[in-house]
Amino acid sequence: MHRRVPVVLVALGLLLLLGSYVWYAQRVVDELRGEAERTGRMFARVYGALVDSSDASGTAALMDLSREIRELGVPVIVSDLQGRPTSFANVPGYGDGMLGPNDPRAAALAAMTQTLDRQNHPVEEPGIGKIHFGNTPLVRGLKIIPLLQVAVLCMLIVAGIMALGVRARAERERVWAGMAREAAHQLGTPLSSLQGWLELLAEREGDPAADSARQHMHGDVERLERVAHRFERIGRPPKLVTMDVADSVEGVVNYFRARVPTLANTVALTFERGDGPLVVPADRVLLEWAVESLVKNAVDALAGRGGTIAVRVDRAAGSGARVRVADDGPGIPPALRRKIFAAGFTTKERGWGIGLPLARRIVEESHRGRLLLVPSDRGAVFDVILPG
Repeated sequence: MHRRVPVVLVALGLLLLLGSYVWYAQRVVDELRGEAERTGRMFARVYGALVDSSDASGTAALMDLSREIRELGVPVIVSDLQGRPTSFANVPGYGDGMLGPNDPRAAALAAMTQTLDRQNHPVEEPGIGKIHFGNTPLVRGLKIIPLLQVAVLCMLIVAGIMALGVRARAERERVWAGMAREAAHQLGTPLSSLQGWLELLAEREGDPAADSARQHMHGDVERLERVAHRFERIGRPPKLVTMDVADSVEGVVNYFRARVPTLANTVALTFERGDGPLVVPADRVLLEWAVESLVKNAVDALAGRGGTIAVRVDRAAGSGARVRVADDGPGIPPALRRKIFAAGFTTKERGWGIGLPLARRIVEESHRGRLLLVPSDRGAVFDVILPG
């Protein structure tokens, strides 16, 4: 469901953008109609004053024109030829009025004329002076609103690209999950064959070589079955049950201990557990997979040189548990510490670069825990923190 959220947000954003555009276009039309109506009224008043030759008619017409100009909302400041303001209208903070000699508002209004002149060039009227005027609210809106709409459109384009990326990743995950389940299905045939060979070896009971081979083969068959079961779990919700983490991790260590080099370049694998049961909710299959990835990386780091791998399980903060996998190998160079959890990144000649990313995904997404690379003086130390 969360994969559809970006697509839904983009669709809602487009609807909002289109709705705002239609709303603002209609508002512009209404404003233009209002201005046309006011212009018509001003023309009618001027024409009426020209027809009526009485002084009262002319004065009334001028008063009406003054009121209509104020209703337009255009800030206007009239100054004499020396730049001293004499009258003003629609000026924010000052309103409308006339200026007399030594008026304290003159300096502030003179400064405002420079702001108005940056918006529009002043008009010189003989016998009156200069008329400084700004923009109407409609013009100011026409300058700002398109920029806001372009910004919203750019954000929607970015969100759309991200949504396409999410869909592409989701499609890749579905393909990967399908391939993993198919691989699990294909493992069933050799597993059945190996089971048959184990039954034949069981008939030679008493032969030490056959018994030893049968035990190791049985362990490998169980591991293959676990691997097949893990692949079947990819793309499905985890099955969290309350379990003792130490018992599960100890089983992983025992499996690797029987298979690490013991002659040339010996690898020693140790296990320690804290006092008492370390019980947390976890998916045993997925957790063992993550721990195996960490141990396998440590074994690979010691290949050709030997060393020690120490695995310890103890209590974390609160009621959680911590699994630490530490080796005394060459360690991880500082330049690569931020890259090791990136999918596809590997320093191995034949590596796939999915072990550590998969382990982190299991720990953090399936168990709501943390997988950390702990700073160390020697080797590499990884901590798996599981919440209680």
